[in-house]
Amino acid sequence: MIYCVEDDESIRELMLYTLRASGFPAEGFSCGTALLEALNHNTPQLILLDIMLPGMDGIEILRQLRSRPATARIPVIMASAKGTEYDKVVGLDAGADDYLAKPFGMMEMVSRIRAVLRRTEQPAAQGTLRMGELEVDPLSHTVRARGERVELTLKEFELLKLFLEHPGRVFSRDQLLERIWSTDYLGETRTVDVHIGTLRTKLGSCGEYIRTVRGVGYRMEAPQ
Repeated sequence: MIYCVEDDESIRELMLYTLRASGFPAEGFSCGTALLEALNHNTPQLILLDIMLPGMDGIEILRQLRSRPATARIPVIMASAKGTEYDKVVGLDAGADDYLAKPFGMMEMVSRIRAVLRRTEQPAAQGTLRMGELEVDPLSHTVRARGERVELTLKEFELLKLFLEHPGRVFSRDQLLERIWSTDYLGETRTVDVHIGTLRTKLGSCGEYIRTVRGVGYRMEAPQ
């Protein structure tokens, strides 16, 4: 099931028609309140969420989704007539999985939905990831450094999980942008550096496990 949140009825109906014709069950909502009410009863595969909505805007709705354990992992594609890089960064950093700038083609919408669903498909359940005094539990979405609970943003958590799943592997900044943000995200690689910096700070001494590979990117190494 795909949930589509769009206040323009004609656009919403066209999106729903295209989704259903493409094999996706879909349901439409005109505002965030109706979406949040529906989420109390069903969990969709993905949410298409317009930024400019009456009442709560799409960014506020997205932040609420990411703050709730029951909805934190639902893939979200933002849609808005605001197509500047700044607006994309705000949406993606708030936890969006991709961004559609209006006007967009219906086939592009379907293609991006399929790409996000492939990228966010949940792997088989796995146990706690460990390195030195660092522990990450993907199922409970918790992180502990030297026994202390560490609160991370969604992107910080995904970065750390990726590093722990591939110890010793070097990831370039472009690879990290593609894996953690979006295959179509065109933001500056400085975004990666900023997130790595805050992640290291939050992890304290365990942040030293994330090594900078000059001229290439980053890797995570076990302490000697």
